[in-house]
Amino acid sequence: MSLNQVFDIAGSGMNAQSLRLNTVASNMANAETVSSSIDQTYRARQAVFATVFNEQQAMGDSLGGSLFAPTDQAGQGVQVLGVVESDAELQSRYEPDHPMANEEGYVFYPNVNVVEEMANMMAASRAYQTNVEIMNTAKTMLQRVLTLGQ
Repeated sequence: MSLNQVFDIAGSGMNAQSLRLNTVASNMANAETVSSSIDQTYRARQAVFATVFNEQQAMGDSLGGSLFAPTDQAGQGVQVLGVVESDAELQSRYEPDHPMANEEGYVFYPNVNVVEEMANMMAASRAYQTNVEIMNTAKTMLQRVLTLGQ
């Protein structure tokens, strides 16, 4: 793996964590929204990621492929597979005086757990910060390589 590939890998990680932070922000913003029906109630969303593997090394080619290629694959970054809605049960509360209450007096709140979302936000923020530090370290290393001939 060259240092140039480090920028691609860290960049894909930053992109993935940025999407994760956006979904957390959306969940937090809608944590206390109310609806009168289950169908219209906001549902928590989570980003789904997958590792992108280096196809060349996975095939075990003669240009440096590993003898243990099927189990020793190099990653090429992170791919965002999509954003999925949580299937956790929505919260229904009996609040007959609420303006959004249905005929039975119930209102429905999203299935957003604020504590989990805060933990997700902290983890995504730290992962993003780590990728920035990796890019800065790679940049410093490349700058030092350029000064070797001086």
